Amino acid sequence: MLIENLSLTWDGLGSHRQLACCHCYCGIPVHQKDILVYSHTDTDLKPLLLTGHHGEIGAMAFGKGSRPALLCSASADYIIVWDVEHCQKRVKEGKVAAGVLIGSLLGEVVHLSFCFSDERVAACSGGTVYILSSKRNEVISTLTGHLGPLTSAEFCPWNKEILITTSEDRTFKVWDLRTEAVCYQSFVLSASPLISACFIEETRQLITGSTDGQVWSFSLNDDHKCHLVTKMDLQKMERRHHTHQETRVQSNQTKIMWKLQSQSSIWLSCGSFTDTGNEQQRDNSCLCIGSSDGLYVVDLATSELLTVLYFKDYPNLSIALARSWSISPGQNNSMVFLVTSLFTPSVALLELNLCDLVMIGARGEGLSVFPSSPPLPESPLNAQFKKKEPSLPKKKGGTKDQPLVYHTKVKSSGYTTTPRRNMFSPKTNIQKNPSSNKVKKNTGLLLRDYPPDKAAPTILHSHLSVTDKPVNCLHYSGDGKQILCGLGDSSVLLYKSSLTGDPAVYTGHDKPVSSVSWSLSRQCWLSASEDRSIRIWANGSKEPAIIMGNNSISKPIRGAQFYYLDKFLLFASGPSLYLYLYDVDTTHDNIKRYQQRSAVKLAKCLTTTSSTDITAFSTVNDFLSYIILLCGSDRSIQVFDMNRSTVVSQLPDAHSRAAHCITQNKGSMFSTQAPDSYNLFLTSAVTDGVKIWDLRSLRCVRRYENHVNRCLPCSSAISPCGHFIATGSEDNSAYVYDIRSSSVLHKLQKHSDTVLSVTFNPATPELLTGTLDGKLRLFQPSSAASLSHDTSAAVHGIPYMTG
Repeated sequence: MLIENLSLTWDGLGSHRQLACCHCYCGIPVHQKDILVYSHTDTDLKPLLLTGHHGEIGAMAFGKGSRPALLCSASADYIIVWDVEHCQKRVKEGKVAAGVLIGSLLGEVVHLSFCFSDERVAACSGGTVYILSSKRNEVISTLTGHLGPLTSAEFCPWNKEILITTSEDRTFKVWDLRTEAVCYQSFVLSASPLISACFIEETRQLITGSTDGQVWSFSLNDDHKCHLVTKMDLQKMERRHHTHQETRVQSNQTKIMWKLQSQSSIWLSCGSFTDTGNEQQRDNSCLCIGSSDGLYVVDLATSELLTVLYFKDYPNLSIALARSWSISPGQNNSMVFLVTSLFTPSVALLELNLCDLVMIGARGEGLSVFPSSPPLPESPLNAQFKKKEPSLPKKKGGTKDQPLVYHTKVKSSGYTTTPRRNMFSPKTNIQKNPSSNKVKKNTGLLLRDYPPDKAAPTILHSHLSVTDKPVNCLHYSGDGKQILCGLGDSSVLLYKSSLTGDPAVYTGHDKPVSSVSWSLSRQCWLSASEDRSIRIWANGSKEPAIIMGNNSISKPIRGAQFYYLDKFLLFASGPSLYLYLYDVDTTHDNIKRYQQRSAVKLAKCLTTTSSTDITAFSTVNDFLSYIILLCGSDRSIQVFDMNRSTVVSQLPDAHSRAAHCITQNKGSMFSTQAPDSYNLFLTSAVTDGVKIWDLRSLRCVRRYENHVNRCLPCSSAISPCGHFIATGSEDNSAYVYDIRSSSVLHKLQKHSDTVLSVTFNPATPELLTGTLDGKLRLFQPSSAASLSHDTSAAVHGIPYMTG
């Protein structure tokens, strides 16, 4: 995929000079103080020679605009801006190419950068950055403050008054050029110097990297404060990338380890490409990282390597190991790289077509949560209870005596009662009882759609102390009026969604409750516990209608729920997934009161591949679906097709740890989303954050890792509108993310302990959180807040999907 368009020898061996390239030109210093400008769009054009410097050229940079194409070059004596096309015209006329002197005697300049309007130039010299005019010899401002020499300076693309600088003191600073003051100063990021930085305008993020292969991504908000989005380690990412390869020779693995240890400085640049192979065209941002051994291409949304292009894999290249890189977006959805060799006096111009990266990482079979055909004849989903015919006694000859009265009670004739002495008198002055009036037609939840433009719930509405034990799980009923709370003291509490009034308490489990789930009809609900039992409760009954488990289940239950429009009961234990038919019968015989009339029947038992234990599973009950998603203790994600009773797809090493939570985008009866949005699902793993996946390709499309999750199983949830993601955290907070961006939208602080459980109300914009010490908090959006539709902050890979 790497194409070498130009290869030259030069006299810059042994120096780390900043070379320059843009979408159509590249600049190379020759004889230390002259410049050759090559056109890589018109190879027949003779290179342009620029002379004028008296000292050795240390840095060069092209402007951001296409017309005119400006080139800035710096030496210890002069800083000159050249109009390339104007200089070409003067040379054709037989004149000497001339530039504009914009600075002199500023010291040894190591880095140059144009602003996005090409009106100003930033020049880094020692510990000072000079802001120069690109049209005249004028120093606009001088910025100092770093404790070490500067390594780079870049202008913000969406705010022309913001400048970012990196330094060998291992920090970066955000400057306000109007006040010449520091808006934000980072902490010490690494043990090695920061060497480069770049901006991503679509997500308003800042990327910086150090010489030891560490990359940081920060969000840069309107308040000019930076918040860490993700941290990437190229060495770890490369190891993880190679474990996903199908086969590797052991000798090659040894070479990879040596290469990681010898990895040196990195150079950053950003590009975007369009996934034309997808029915829904998506724009994905990628990060190109140049290193000594090759080019690393990172998916910014997922912080995963798309590919690594090693020089050794391209024997036709003139570069074996790189000393320095200059990276720039090219034409026709490509990136161009000007690379100097480490040991040989050569420089090469490389090109990478980003469309070639589209198919990298594609997996799966185009699956969907929606069925495309009816169930197969042999499908377990066709299972039914066999109806037992009532056994009636055989009739014998003769006619039996029949009672004359067919009622169990006969009304008295009244002969024994005292005679009535008063005539009928009507009642007067009757006070109207409001409760006796006909109940008004409910125009509330059942007729009100979930507001699609409402902001995220962030305002604390109510706070309730339930117990001193953990709130392990929460689940709203489908109408959003009731909420189940599974507690660590082995009980289940049933609250109104407003958390007002006394809850109904359900007991019977011997160990902490691990899972609760409402049926779609809201007529019953279930609870599963670490005592290896499942209980199904009829709504309003204090006694369970069905008790399953204990002796028949050998391993802890890792989740239970109703499935296939309440037809089945589904639960996971060990490596097995159990599918049961059930029939809830709440009637009792007074003589045999404790004998259950409800019935269950095993319809199917499935086992995971390699018999790995199931740590979490998810499926849809609100509509018919064959797909069941499983997370295994081997860190894999497996997709079961219950219609065919087999694993149809598998993703190994989905997380660095086994996922403890998996959540599908199920929407609710009050909201409408685009059909494809229901193919998104979340997984959470300790120390590895939250990932969102697309079932159609079975690949990660975004990662969220600003929250703290080091040891406890904090859950995550998707809002019914599909706009937000909420997750618990161990820093006594709940985090709310915009599904389109990896940056934190809101941090809900001041919880009393670790937030274990989070869930959204399906009927109204509310978020309920449960903590490790048994506290519940209900959040609602601000009355004046509404959802921002500013697409500048959107990540095009996951747009808002509303109908």
